[in-house]
Amino acid sequence: MNDQILLDNYLLILKSTVEVYVHGTLESSNEEIRKILKESLNETLTHQANTYDEMTRYGWYQINNVESSKIKETLNKIKQK
Repeated sequence: MNDQILLDNYLLILKSTVEVYVHGTLESSNEEIRKILKESLNETLTHQANTYDEMTRYGWYQINNVESSKIKETLNKIKQK
C-alpha cells in the first residue's frame, strides 16, 4: 500500500467522522457532551484540511475548477425553484 492510498483512505475516514460529530453535536441535549463533540469536530476538520493540503501538494487530489458562468447558471436554477 502506498502513501497516496493511505491518505485517500484517511481522508474518507475523516469525512465520515465529521458527519458523525456534526449529527452528534446537533442532537446532543447535554451541554458538556455538545462541547466535547464540537471540539472533536474542529480537531477532525483540521486533520481533514491538513490531509487535503498534503494530497493536493503531491497532486493526489485533483481539483476541477468550474467556470463562473456554470456557477451562475446553477444559482439561477436554484433561485427559480
